[in-house]
Amino acid sequence: MILISPAMLWLLVFFLIPLGIMLIYSFCQHTYSSDVRTGVSWVFTLENYLNTFDSAYMQAILRSFWIALVNTLICLVLGYPIAYYISRKSSKLKNILLVLVIIPFWTNFIVRTYAWMVILRENGLINSVLMRLGLINEPIQLLFTNGAVITGLVYGYLPFMILPLYASIEKVNPSLLEAAYDLGANRFQTFIKVMVPLTLPGIIAGSILVFIPTLGAYVTPDLLGGAKVMMIGNVIQNQYTKVRNWPFGSALSFIILIAVLVLTFLYIKFGNSQEESKKST
Repeated sequence: MILISPAMLWLLVFFLIPLGIMLIYSFCQHTYSSDVRTGVSWVFTLENYLNTFDSAYMQAILRSFWIALVNTLICLVLGYPIAYYISRKSSKLKNILLVLVIIPFWTNFIVRTYAWMVILRENGLINSVLMRLGLINEPIQLLFTNGAVITGLVYGYLPFMILPLYASIEKVNPSLLEAAYDLGANRFQTFIKVMVPLTLPGIIAGSILVFIPTLGAYVTPDLLGGAKVMMIGNVIQNQYTKVRNWPFGSALSFIILIAVLVLTFLYIKFGNSQEESKKST
């Protein structure tokens, strides 16, 4: 108990107490007085949560879930073969490849996002190359689109998918795959019926690590999507920094928090049920 006391104190001071303050704010009334910096009036109301059902905010929430889901699927499709490739190399080469995966973390995320702005803008690298090759006559709109946002998110969160998948794939005994081949299974059948179930914990962990931060992302949509691609993170940021409607921003934050907790619970429950079924068989 003594050993974990510092961690519990840190969690209490820097997580639970701020979360409790935000919860109180979410049930307060917003005041439009310019003299009040936070826009908080200490009057109990459920209006903040009811306002989240407004079509504009619901559109931002649904767009956030859609982009988070697409980003997670793309990261999974790209990350799985990369993780598999790394896991099958020699120990020395594994370490080099893992360092290459981690290298992007050595640079600030905002700096990397600005780099994508340079690449995707009208006179950026992609348009310049396409025009020099004669494939297009004028620059195409790549920046400030859904595609630009998803590209930036995939680039930013792909390592979070690769690392859990690598840890899971590396634990798979190659003899199990050889046994599947000996029993007549082809590569696709072996992958679906043997590899995927055995690496399901890594798939679940990677999906959670990618989906949750993507859902609340606001830097990438703000820089690569501009005003055209507003995710819920951008709406919450605007409520706190521009509109000064802290109660409504807190309500939106808690709705996303509850949604994330529910999804995480379902993921964990599904993963546990899969583990139990594998043990029983």
